[in-house]
Amino acid sequence: MTIIVLDAGELIGLEANSRAAWARLEVARRGSHPLIIPTGVIGQVWRNTPQQARLNQALKQCQSIPLDDQTARRAGTLCGRTGTTDVIDAVVALVAHDALREDEVSILTSDPEDISTLLAAMDSTARVVPV
Repeated sequence: MTIIVLDAGELIGLEANSRAAWARLEVARRGSHPLIIPTGVIGQVWRNTPQQARLNQALKQCQSIPLDDQTARRAGTLCGRTGTTDVIDAVVALVAHDALREDEVSILTSDPEDISTLLAAMDSTARVVPV
């Protein structure tokens, strides 16, 4: 089984009613692949507008992973080690890396370069899937 981690770019695609984004979600659902989203990613895109009704439906199909103190500190440290600045990207990479203990992990992201840099710093085998 492959765990799917969603980054902001994929959520934006779902909100915009991208056929490709919805198809990826459906394939994951049919394959019983768990969908996870770090809560910081939700915060990047959520504006609580009526136009986000589709996004809200997608979020109901996902497990949210809270950003706790320990993960926030690990993300800041990872940013420092890699010279990157997006803490939420670091959280995405950490959540994916931590999920590897259970299964394979794929990250759906519109920022594959930064996510790959963060994963490489952890010698992570999580797969980056550009969207």
